[in-house]
Formats: sequence, structure tokens, C-alpha cells
Amino acid sequence: MNKIAKQLVAIFVGVLFFAGSVVAQPGQPGSVPEGPAPEGQTGVPVGCPFSATSLDITATDVCYLPALEAFVVIDSIDCAVDLLIRDADSMCRIGRFTTDVYQGRHDLQNIIRPKSVSVMDGKIIVLASSQRDTAYLAVLDLNPAEDGTLPVLNKVGLNSTAYAFSANHIADEIIVVDKNSVGYNIHILDIHEGLEKAVEKSNYHYHVPKQSERILASDPHGFGLAIVAILVVFIALVCIMLLMMLFSAIVRRSTEKKAGRPAEAKGPSIGAIASGVDGEVYAAIAAAIYAYEQDLHDEEDTIITIQKVERAWTPWNAKFYNMNHYFSNR
Repeated sequence: MNKIAKQLVAIFVGVLFFAGSVVAQPGQPGSVPEGPAPEGQTGVPVGCPFSATSLDITATDVCYLPALEAFVVIDSIDCAVDLLIRDADSMCRIGRFTTDVYQGRHDLQNIIRPKSVSVMDGKIIVLASSQRDTAYLAVLDLNPAEDGTLPVLNKVGLNSTAYAFSANHIADEIIVVDKNSVGYNIHILDIHEGLEKAVEKSNYHYHVPKQSERILASDPHGFGLAIVAILVVFIALVCIMLLMMLFSAIVRRSTEKKAGRPAEAKGPSIGAIASGVDGEVYAAIAAAIYAYEQDLHDEEDTIITIQKVERAWTPWNAKFYNMNHYFSNR
């Protein structure tokens, strides 16, 4: 048993090392590629200094304007962006921008809902998107119109499902991020000429590799995957065999322990009493027991007491009452 256990442990450790070597191949996510980026791809050149300051791209539901003591908030129920100001002890809405009118619509996935808001250069920037590939970035004026709506100064359409954006003031850009099931889409908007003339100048896509694609890249012929699968099945079968052997050993040991327990001596054994007794004595004892059992039964009379009882006639089941008397009378 000990030798088999040691061999199983050695096989298991070997499988772990082999699986680690298959997974940890160069070019996988989490590893840093060496050398320049391949042709058609962008990357940070080796030895190029860059700032460690990051630009966080997160969705914002509310913005505060200290100079105006106003708030820009997202109303997710009405699919709108509201401009609120203080009115004594409460807030008053002075402007609204509706991203989509959804009353009476049944295609809920196509409703364009507000995702993020921001205020830059005295203007409100709103990112709205649907659950499908429809989104836009709108630039609004802070001064509401007479009807209470916020005028739209610019609107840039995006063929994606965007959810967050951020402004890069160093490069005069707005970065819009879209995350989907296959990866990320990054849109770069140029704002050199102002927010009113912002246009999309480039977009990038990053495809997140699936587990099957990673395995295919590290093991193109599938030999490693086949070996790992066979070893896993073999180890599982060996473990089941060891468990069955251990269970049978425990059951056998308990059975032998119960069978080898000496019986407690409560008196002379039957063999000791019967030693030296002839067969005639046994016959006499058996005859006495048989006669005793026969005498236990009561003597019963063998008279048959079955009697025939005559009953009065009743017409409840008479068949002639069910007959049709039309033909008899005729």
C-alpha cells in the first residue's frame, strides 16, 4: 500500500509540473513580451521612459459644479441627464437632456441609456449607449433653453456598447471605452478645436483570448492535452481502486475480529452434557417431546354443521321485469 501511494504521489506531481509548463508559455496574458512589438501592433518600446501616472476611466453618475452650486445627475429611469441647482433647502431641476424616448417601445435592448457624465470647459459631456452596438457622446450647453432642455452642441456617434470615458488634457483627447464579450474597444476623440468640433480620429480593439485559444497556442497538435486527460483519468481510476481496497480491508478486519472473539462461558457445554449418552436416550427424549406436543391440541368433534337455509323469494332481481312486454301482449 505504501509503495502504491508513493507512486501515485510521484505521478500526480509530474502531472502538475507538466500542466504548469503547458499553461505558462510565452505570449500568454500576464506575461511581458520581450523585444519590439510585432508589425501592425503598438506597444511601449524597450527602454522608452513613460510616466507612471494612470488615467482612470470610470463611469460617473453625478458631477458637482462648485461655482454654480449645481449638480449634473443621471436619471436612469427616464433615460435623461438633469441639471439641478439649490433652491433653499431643496434641489430644483432647471434643465434636462433625454438620451432616448422609450415610451411605447418593445425593443428594450435598443434603448439608449445614459452611462456616464462629466463637466469640462463649461460644458456637459454625456455618454449614452444601448445594450447593442449603438452609442454616442453628446456635448451639452450649461445654459438651458426656454423649454427646459439642455441644447446639444455636438454629438459623436460610436458603433459600440460604450460604458465609460475620460479626458486626456495633455493630448487634447477623450478616451471612450467599450467592454464586450470578446474584448475591449477604445475610441479616441480629438478635441483640439474644442468640444463643439470633437471627432473620432482612431479606435482600437483588443481581443481577449479564450482558454481554448491559449491551449491551441501552447499545444497546437494537442499531444499535451491528450496526455493530461489520460493521466487524469488514470489517476482517478487508481484512487477509486485504492479506496475500494481500503474499504474491503477495513470490512475484512472487522469481520475477522468479530469471528475470533471467544464466547463467554455461562455453564457446561452441550457436548460436555451429551458425552457418554447412548442413541436410545436421544430417541426417548424425542418421543417424549412429540407426545407432549400432541397432547397440547384440544380434541374437536368431527361433526359437519353445515345447514341449508331457505330464504323467502324476492323479485328484486327477477329477469322478467326487465323484458319488453310489447311483443308478448301483441
